[in-house]
Amino acid sequence: MESDDKKHDESTASQDSNAGSSNATSSLESSDDNSLDGGASTTGKIVDETPAAARTGSPIQRLIKRVNIYLLLFIFLLVVAGGIILVTYLASKKTNSNTVKTQSLSSDTLKQLATSDVTVGQPKQVLNVQSNAVFAGKVLIRDSLEVAGPIQVGGSLSVPGITVSGNSVFEQLQVNKSLSVQGDASIQGQLTIQKNLSVSGGGTFGGPITAPALTVNTLQMNGSLTLTKHIVIGGSTPDRSNGPALGGGGTVALSGSDTAGSVNINTGTSPVAGCFLTIDFTQKYNATPNVLVTPVGSNAALAGYYVNRSAASFSICAANNPPANASFGFDYFIVE
Repeated sequence: MESDDKKHDESTASQDSNAGSSNATSSLESSDDNSLDGGASTTGKIVDETPAAARTGSPIQRLIKRVNIYLLLFIFLLVVAGGIILVTYLASKKTNSNTVKTQSLSSDTLKQLATSDVTVGQPKQVLNVQSNAVFAGKVLIRDSLEVAGPIQVGGSLSVPGITVSGNSVFEQLQVNKSLSVQGDASIQGQLTIQKNLSVSGGGTFGGPITAPALTVNTLQMNGSLTLTKHIVIGGSTPDRSNGPALGGGGTVALSGSDTAGSVNINTGTSPVAGCFLTIDFTQKYNATPNVLVTPVGSNAALAGYYVNRSAASFSICAANNPPANASFGFDYFIVE
């Protein structure tokens, strides 16, 4: 019986829930019908269901809603860039402004300067003189002098040292001591040097060189050598040794140098064929030189002379028996 009562109760609850759902359905249907009926009365019209609060608001808020966000971003970047340009301009204008105060001279100040010794301004200030200035006395500058334009000096200029970094034009330049030129020097006029000129490098001259005396260690001629006067050859006299061709009691005298000279011979008794003398050079030649010998006097020709030569010495010899107790000589000229 208890099970029958449970079944009865469950069926009763099921009927109640079905009834509730049917009632909810009918209420929804009625609601839908009402809405449809109401909608039928407004056919052909657009109904604005937007709440009234959404249509209200400040003009700025409505403008922000309508304007594109990218346009706002572009305007913001323009404002930032303009601010940066303005700050940079003001900073550069402040930097370019004169940090050193300037001071101008009035007429009263100029009169005061003309009658007394006056200190004008401070070391960090700049003195501007708009008109021309004439100094009747001396001008002493304790620090460096900077000139933006050219300098014209009417008289002599005496300085212990001058350094020229650019081009300079001098009508007349006198150097009492040394002149040092690190770069190239071009002289279009006449150059007069009263003392010595020392050149450690090479020198090129487009025109003739005139000098009373010219001393060189090595002279190389690429062209012809023209001499309008005599050739004077100097140098020390070389050593000599006598040979058997002089004979008994014969003598020989030598004058000259390694390049040119003369030999005077006085034969004695019973001279024989052989060498009169051997001349040893003061400085040896690099190779065997050319020795030119000229006989002086007929007795020299009778001896039948000849020459032996080397890089260190040369000998004048006779192929025949020279004449006894005779005087004659030889001249020699040597080139390598």
